[in-house]
Amino acid sequence: MTALQKHCRYRQFDSPLGRLTLIAEDAFLRAILWPTQVTRIPLNALAVRQDDALLNAAVDELMTYFRGASTTFRTPIAPLGTPFQQAVWQQLQQIPYGETRSYKSIALAIGRPTAVRAVGTAIGKNPISIIIPCHRVIASNGQLAGFAGGLAAKEVLLKTEGSWPYIKR
Repeated sequence: MTALQKHCRYRQFDSPLGRLTLIAEDAFLRAILWPTQVTRIPLNALAVRQDDALLNAAVDELMTYFRGASTTFRTPIAPLGTPFQQAVWQQLQQIPYGETRSYKSIALAIGRPTAVRAVGTAIGKNPISIIIPCHRVIASNGQLAGFAGGLAAKEVLLKTEGSWPYIKR
């Protein structure tokens, strides 16, 4: 993740998958961090605002999603990344709720069929997990592969969406 400005704010909350940290800058959500990722950003340099409307709305949307009561997000997002990462993350947002794609299919969709590993790296740097649904990307053989929140969390997210266990068609 590239550097954020000092006027960012964050909120931590306990989700069904553990404590998540949401980071906002201006009117956009910039990151959702898993417990193992919190060290990516020096939170002590950020202002804490417990009453932040954007972060509160994002938490509400996430909790509604975790309950299986919502399939979409309206929180405005603005992930920071390279043009290649942005292309991959845009493609991830095209994967419908309840469906999965392979790393190779993402590479094909962005017009970079030989960049499967680079796509995997970009997916691994997705700063807004869940809302940018990197959990919907699985290996070509139908197995779970890589996820910042851990494979157990990825499985729970896919089960929430009704797309796991994956049945190869």
